[in-house]
Amino acid sequence: MTPRAGRREWIGLAVLILPILIASMDVSVLFFAVPFIAQDLQPTATQQLWIFDIYGFVLAGLLLTMGTVGDRIGRRRLLLIGAVAFSAASLLAAYAQSAEMLIAARAVLGIAGATLMPSTLALIRNLFHAEADRTKAVAIWSVALTAGVTVGPIISGVLLEHFWWGSVFLINLPVMLLLLVSAPFLLPESRGVRSARFDWLSSLLALGTVIPVIAGIKSVASDGWSTHAVLYAVAGVLIGLAFVRRQLAAEVPMLDVRALTERRFGGSVVVNILAMFAIMGNAVILTQYLQSVLGFSPLAAALWSLVPSVVVGAAAPVSAMLAPRLGRPVVMAGGFGVSVVGFLMISRVDEASALWLVLLAAGLVSGGLVAVLSLITDYVVGVAPAERAGSVAGLVETSSELGGALGLALLGSVLAAVYRTQADLLMPAGLPAPAAAEASQTLAGAGAVSAQLPGALGQAVMEAGRAAYTAAMHTAGLTAAGVLVLAAAVTLVMLRGSDAEAMPAPEAAPVS
Repeated sequence: MTPRAGRREWIGLAVLILPILIASMDVSVLFFAVPFIAQDLQPTATQQLWIFDIYGFVLAGLLLTMGTVGDRIGRRRLLLIGAVAFSAASLLAAYAQSAEMLIAARAVLGIAGATLMPSTLALIRNLFHAEADRTKAVAIWSVALTAGVTVGPIISGVLLEHFWWGSVFLINLPVMLLLLVSAPFLLPESRGVRSARFDWLSSLLALGTVIPVIAGIKSVASDGWSTHAVLYAVAGVLIGLAFVRRQLAAEVPMLDVRALTERRFGGSVVVNILAMFAIMGNAVILTQYLQSVLGFSPLAAALWSLVPSVVVGAAAPVSAMLAPRLGRPVVMAGGFGVSVVGFLMISRVDEASALWLVLLAAGLVSGGLVAVLSLITDYVVGVAPAERAGSVAGLVETSSELGGALGLALLGSVLAAVYRTQADLLMPAGLPAPAAAEASQTLAGAGAVSAQLPGALGQAVMEAGRAAYTAAMHTAGLTAAGVLVLAAAVTLVMLRGSDAEAMPAPEAAPVS
């Protein structure tokens, strides 16, 4: 019989949660620190964008590579190497003396973060042998991954109330120190089979595929469609084709791309992308509504956004309990259904709606999607051969980054397009043309114009901007709901019969 997990394994899981929280927090920890960094280091507009984006770009581009490296040299060893590198880069970032130095430190943080995520997930795969235990462990891991992004701005805001901006990086050090001290005693080493030399060209091709695609998507999200955004995406696709061709020809591929053509395995990756698409889109909608429509400060908005976490915290354990009884596809489709209800509620919200209604809608969206993500992650990692756990974990995380970027870009584009259309119709007559143009671009622009105008006219501009944004929310909510209805159908059709024993796993070739 498969041995059940004991106290040592669950304490080991607690240790594995630490780096996941920190790595995901670093995606959002700079939200409140930007004004302080700008005052101290005086970055250009381009440098400021790179300070934000370089971490996520490098992280996403190296997840697949680092998962494969962990299979080769040992997942615990790579985790500890990554923890040391993350600590050193955090020190470098905290005491950066120039924008260039901070950008370089954030890039190293991205490299180190890419070692942490697939290593922790692969170690869970090898730490928990019983399916029921592994499902619970992955559910907890999924909640921690989501919570880190949410908690990052709050911790940043609290630290900046008392310390300088570098403190948002120094918070990483005690957590990584605890990991370095405890991991050798609590986490058994695991690795794949050593064979041929590591395929560095495939690693560079993977990096060259993911970074341009996500850069193009993020460019669309922030600036709309443009020539350079399209060129980024096209370059990424072309490099991706070269990557796929190399994997198909390789005797020992970094990624078994043929496995993606298998209905249940490929369907799982698609479902993961769609779920992350919606969860990041929900974050964009909720954050802008709390700050720009209701007028909360960034810290207050971040604190209120924690309320839906009550639902999120319960979603993963409940889905793990129901999956053995009802089947994973049914429970995941149900999770998508709950999220559809949440997005439909969002499509009815306006500036006069009760706050509790908005938070309930966001909680339903997040809770349903976390239930899906925890089950799909456990499923994909669980069916992977133990010797390929790292590379498969890297694939799961890469698809999550891609889905999140798509959610930010596409739903962000819907918000922007509908806002501009509605604002052009709603702005008060008699507004000077430059002011009308600025107010019709974004709600933040409407706020800036409103502050410069006398009483009634300024108030009318702000009311028009809020009405335009809530109209955009309605369209974005309906769009997301439609995508999730499609996701539920994909889940029921492509993942039917998805028992771990029945699914053809990715080819268990020796790890390069």
